Amino acid sequence: MNKSDLIDVLVDKSNLPRKKAESVVNLIFDQMTGALAKQQRIEIRGFGSFVAKQYGARTGRNPRTGASIDVPSKRLPLFKVGKELRERVDAGFQKELQTDNEGGGESQ
Repeated sequence: MNKSDLIDVLVDKSNLPRKKAESVVNLIFDQMTGALAKQQRIEIRGFGSFVAKQYGARTGRNPRTGASIDVPSKRLPLFKVGKELRERVDAGFQKELQTDNEGGGESQ
């Protein structure tokens, strides 16, 4: 699923005009991005949490030439899956496995 798919689902489920649904999705993403930029933690119960993690500067290697390069420190978003989401995804996967095994063949 991508951003456009998410907007389509919102339009279908809420009967919002497409422009309004797009604004809602953009507002949510903008607020989440802003919170992470301010080092705030985002927690969505049953889904997971987002934090901005600081990585220190280090010396790396150019894989092509082998030359040493300085990699600057950076801050990147990190997502930790929530228990409910993890269980729901696993339940769907287990159901898929069960269906595949009952069908007698492997899906590719």
